[in-house]
Amino acid sequence: MTKIDLITGILGSGKTTFLLKYARDLIDSGQNIAILENDFGAVNIDMMILQELKCDRCRLEMVAGGCDADCHRRRFKTQLISLGMQHFDRVIVEPSGIFDMDEFFDILHDSPLDNWFEIGSILTIVDGEMEEKLSPQMEYLLGSEAACCGKIVVSKLHGEIDESHVQLLLDHVNSALEEIRCDRRLSLRDIVAKDWKCFTAEDFRILRNAGYRGSSYVKKYSPEDIVSAVHYFMHVDIPRESIEPLIADIMSDENCGRVFRIKGAVPLKDGWLKINATREKTELSEVNEGQSVIIVIGDNISREKIDSYLKPLNSDPEYVSI
Repeated sequence: MTKIDLITGILGSGKTTFLLKYARDLIDSGQNIAILENDFGAVNIDMMILQELKCDRCRLEMVAGGCDADCHRRRFKTQLISLGMQHFDRVIVEPSGIFDMDEFFDILHDSPLDNWFEIGSILTIVDGEMEEKLSPQMEYLLGSEAACCGKIVVSKLHGEIDESHVQLLLDHVNSALEEIRCDRRLSLRDIVAKDWKCFTAEDFRILRNAGYRGSSYVKKYSPEDIVSAVHYFMHVDIPRESIEPLIADIMSDENCGRVFRIKGAVPLKDGWLKINATREKTELSEVNEGQSVIIVIGDNISREKIDSYLKPLNSDPEYVSI
């Protein structure tokens, strides 16, 4: 049977960055894999990022978005049937940050998928820079995705790991589980917390064999009810001195929505300026490589209003927002 992995994580947690590393290890070990992007939206930026994996041992597929929930589930099942007939060693599913876990289990228990697939690992990516308190909907998603995971994988950790910080993240996840009346509580043995650049063959072996847990919880929202979203503003070239005031203006303007994170990069004369901003702080750092994009994550985001802040400052004629 083909093993099927699910990589979950709330918006902006780092799922795609992790998937690049996880899939590369599988490819390098000689496995034939397929990656299925199961995104409810009509546009999928992550699929563009994953193109570097495409080779004879890796197939990339996407569940077409822009439809209602029932239609989307049917398309998801159809794509899995197609992949199941091709006998890959492993299929990796990366859903949207807004995802109903029951959809994954229900579809895999349907015929003929139950004859072709067995669940390998459910891995939940938790942002190592996550805010102490998220919106109620995002707290729900954090808890519901962690409830059934085999391992929590912490993103954005660098250098020596602060164990007290990891414990705070764990406490946050367990609080989210309590909010949805899930009996499961995670401990340090359920977490992989290290700089992803330092992952070893043994780390990847543990992740491949992480399995999953059958945990129940109270379903507070459906994907259609979630107002949290991520928007991409691409081909952005804004002067460095304008970045911090721009972020402050967007964060403070309620007409932009409740913005809780802005990240991305803009070009400098020599290199790139990496942006990572929350409501508490803004961090800017110069890096050698980057991509000209600003990503805004939050609730009830107004793309048009944010456009009105970005366009007057932007000098790139190819600017587009999604």
